[in-house]
Amino acid sequence: MKRRTQIAIAGAAAALAVGAGTGAVAANDDDDATEAPITGAAKAQAEEAALAAAGGGTVSGTEVNDEESKYEVEVTRTDGSQVDVQLDENFEVVGQEDEDANDDG
Repeated sequence: MKRRTQIAIAGAAAALAVGAGTGAVAANDDDDATEAPITGAAKAQAEEAALAAAGGGTVSGTEVNDEESKYEVEVTRTDGSQVDVQLDENFEVVGQEDEDANDDG
């Protein structure tokens, strides 16, 4: 009986360890968790280029090495809409995406 109890405890511990590992991987699956903001002189250049491309507004977020580009700047326009502006390493616009266009709701 003692042997069965040990095996059951070991099995439960293994299941817990696997479950905890899966949860940790799922928790780190968020793209936002790996985002790094633009800093220094690059931040000012990226913000200026993005605001010009978006037609004005306020910078509400920045990111270096985005999946689509070297820099990404999120701009909130005066009407409340948001746009992500993708820039290359020379701060040239390589893409622009309205945030509302991707809403699933």
